[in-house]
Amino acid sequence: MSEGLLEKHIETWRQVVAENVALLGELAESDWDLPTDLPGWNVRYVAAHMAHLESDLAGNPQTQVEVPEAPHIVGLMGQYTESGALARAGWATDQIIQEFESSAAQRYDKLQAMMPLDPTAGADGFAGLIGWTWATLLSNRPVDQWMHQQDIRRATGRSGGLDSVGARHVLGVFSKSLPYVLGKKARAAAGQSVVVDVTGPNATTLAAAVGDGGRGALLPEAPADPTARIALDFEAFIILSGGRRDASQVEYKLDGDEALGRAILDNMAVTP
Repeated sequence: MSEGLLEKHIETWRQVVAENVALLGELAESDWDLPTDLPGWNVRYVAAHMAHLESDLAGNPQTQVEVPEAPHIVGLMGQYTESGALARAGWATDQIIQEFESSAAQRYDKLQAMMPLDPTAGADGFAGLIGWTWATLLSNRPVDQWMHQQDIRRATGRSGGLDSVGARHVLGVFSKSLPYVLGKKARAAAGQSVVVDVTGPNATTLAAAVGDGGRGALLPEAPADPTARIALDFEAFIILSGGRRDASQVEYKLDGDEALGRAILDNMAVTP
């Protein structure tokens, strides 16, 4: 991975953040209380979470709060993400937006001062604590921001953002996980394959197969007769890949081996 690709990730993240700041500024006060696809989180919690991560990565001190037990809070990372939302639970919406925007600007300046970065070196902040490299962190930041943009858009009925730089980045990241979904999560047998036809914005065809060693791999071309073939639109693809809903809540078409196809659909969630 080159320095240029890291810079591209940073610019993609910066653009998605600007879109998210604008989106939050459009919301009515009542919109902030609407539930999202994330268990236990309404729009306010999603916005507070976005502000928290950017503030923490910018190096700002964080308020420590007690995190209660809840079904949607799993592990140390779950407690960390919940703590940021809880710490801002009583904030005015304008205060959340202001912190989000200013912290992202701080973070951008900090990253520019740190360039060039070694993509294989451990990242800073919480990312370094969980073993992420700079390559992983800087790729995941636009994924996180863009997926939360879509959480807010679905919750508030404001469709959009599906044909954007952030959307294309997320598609690229999730596409790389198809071999893992096929071979590891869906437990496909050696020789089995899948083709996923993504329609609508960012239309593409993805294909993967499991080799003799049991590992899945992307295929350069879609086989004419795959074991299973799935067709779904881009929004459904990112909803499933992001673990926002299950397959029964989106529209898709499945041909071929139904058991394998359903196993893939039920195990597409790969959000970091």
